Amino acid sequence: GINAEYGEEGEILVKALYISVDPLQQAGFNTYRQIVQKNQTPSAAVVAEVLESKDASGRIEKGHLVLVSTGWQMYACCSVTSARIIEDRVLPASTSLGILGISGVTAYFGFLKMGKPKAGQTVVVSGAAGAVGSIVVQLAKISHCRVVGIARTDEKVNYLKSHLNCDVGIAYGQYQTQEQFKKALSEACPNGIDIYYDNVGGTITDAVFELINFRARIVICGQISQYCNIGCADLGPRFLHLVLEKRAKIQGIMGCDWMDKMPEMLAKFKRWILADQLKYTETVIEGFENLPKALVALFDGFNTEKMIVKV
Repeated sequence: GINAEYGEEGEILVKALYISVDPLQQAGFNTYRQIVQKNQTPSAAVVAEVLESKDASGRIEKGHLVLVSTGWQMYACCSVTSARIIEDRVLPASTSLGILGISGVTAYFGFLKMGKPKAGQTVVVSGAAGAVGSIVVQLAKISHCRVVGIARTDEKVNYLKSHLNCDVGIAYGQYQTQEQFKKALSEACPNGIDIYYDNVGGTITDAVFELINFRARIVICGQISQYCNIGCADLGPRFLHLVLEKRAKIQGIMGCDWMDKMPEMLAKFKRWILADQLKYTETVIEGFENLPKALVALFDGFNTEKMIVKV
């Protein structure tokens, strides 16, 4: 059993139910700057059950489900101020790790507030079948844009087109050379690119910059192709002259910067989900011991949309 003599006033004891699996963990990073040290717990968002509470305010009680950032561990003590109660039981609690969590926040504010879409514009999304990219594809369709989704395989491209109503899909894994991919992207975007939502980086992004339109908006959300090279030189084409020529804007999005505005996103997403305007899929792997396997599978493209481990 668990020793009830835990923690201090203002803390809760939680048991993990679902643990989020995210690309940055592959590089051994807890954030973009903080490397996981030996014997340190890798970070992750977690849906957990409160086993014991020392919350003097009574806000968080035993039995509550909460969203916490306790990482790769079954049990943890954390501050009540760092926990968010999962109140809506209409949708599964696991959605708080994906579409109703940081993935949703990052997609919503990154695309709608930074991308500033207008009807009829061309939107390109890399990593389009991933946790964030799949939401952006749908937000672009809700905004009446033409959407080009880039994913690794034909299977994922078919998913984007049939399930998420993506206008054009490009399976980059089928191209042997960069020139072949650039040609396919150019054919998919005959009127250029107005908004690029980047989850991948690398050579895919290099190709996009040659097609950006006047005052294009480039939102940098992830760089999954580069996470294992952080701190190492990886020189690609120099494209800032294109940004200058097109008066384009490049802006990074970190969902954690927008968490105070999360209620705005939640209200709209819940309405869209229940109206079947916004769909979601979760790839769930069972077993705490399978967290490392789930992380490797994420980079092998095993997942569709959000990857989660059910403890």
